[in-house]
Amino acid sequence: MKTTDVLIIGAGLSGLATAYYLQKEGLDTTIIEARNRLGGRIHTLRNEGEPPIEMGATWLGRKHRHLTALLKELDIGIYEQYMGDRGFYEPMSTSPPQLVTLPPNEEPSYRIDGGSGRLVQSLADHLAQGTIITGETVQSIRKDDNQLLAETGSNSYRADIIVSTLPPKLLSTLKFTPSLPDPLRNTASRTHTWMAESIKVALTFDEPFWRQPTSSGTIFSNVGPVDEMYDHSSDSQNCFALKGFMDGAFHSVSREDRKKRLLEQLNRFYGDKADDYNAYHETVWREEPHTYAAYDEPVIPHQLNGSPVFQEPIFNGRLILAGSETATAFPGYMDGAVESAQTAVGRLRPMLP
Repeated sequence: MKTTDVLIIGAGLSGLATAYYLQKEGLDTTIIEARNRLGGRIHTLRNEGEPPIEMGATWLGRKHRHLTALLKELDIGIYEQYMGDRGFYEPMSTSPPQLVTLPPNEEPSYRIDGGSGRLVQSLADHLAQGTIITGETVQSIRKDDNQLLAETGSNSYRADIIVSTLPPKLLSTLKFTPSLPDPLRNTASRTHTWMAESIKVALTFDEPFWRQPTSSGTIFSNVGPVDEMYDHSSDSQNCFALKGFMDGAFHSVSREDRKKRLLEQLNRFYGDKADDYNAYHETVWREEPHTYAAYDEPVIPHQLNGSPVFQEPIFNGRLILAGSETATAFPGYMDGAVESAQTAVGRLRPMLP
């Protein structure tokens, strides 16, 4: 059995940031991650000759002060999302796409230099060797006197404090002894998980043919299957891509069918230029068991995110809930994940010797 001061469930942005802040204070921490990769809903694909392709969290704004401060601390830069001054709008299937002038963007979106995964890797690099254990799924948490005992399929972990960064909806997949309070269980089961229903698709190209006065890489469509698409090229402007959000209803069709329908849609905007792509990438987040869990009833985006119930003490304050959906500001965003990590650290600090 491994013992640690603080056991963190999940090696996404919130879990890694929590460990980063705690280890700066000299506390022994262990992270258990069910996947065999780090980052959670940050998922950056890297291939030679392509820009970093964000299949998960991508953008931030200047108002995301928790995230921007952490990036500055880690010496990671940001750059503005390329939009241009025009975009395509496809209102209905019976009308051709329209090239429209985009309004001035007073609050531009930014991307992380080198991809969002660079932040994940930087945080991991700052942690002590052996902090992160991958490929293990926590199945149960039991209160044992003044400590908590977590069980995976193969190991046991004893900790003074456990910080769960799982999406609240996934808490129902764990067995708790004693049971979680009813208000928390009821709220968590109805809390929307950011990204869970998303399908992200991307195509890479040799040239940005859409950066012409009569074209655009920005698409808004009521027809689909992609609802929104953006220029996803590298900041160095030597690798080019388009990335978009496909309607979640297409999760049930095959990968080849999704690609075929995407290309058919892009042909309406770009003609056969879209067919001359280098690679197609997709992530269907509904197929990620450590992100998605089915709801008993329909939920709306960000439903119950930031609920005060997530801040209430559990097991005498020794179980703390973090993760983006628990944040009080910008829940469901990368900034919310970092804020929740800082909040968790502030809550657990008085509990430790």
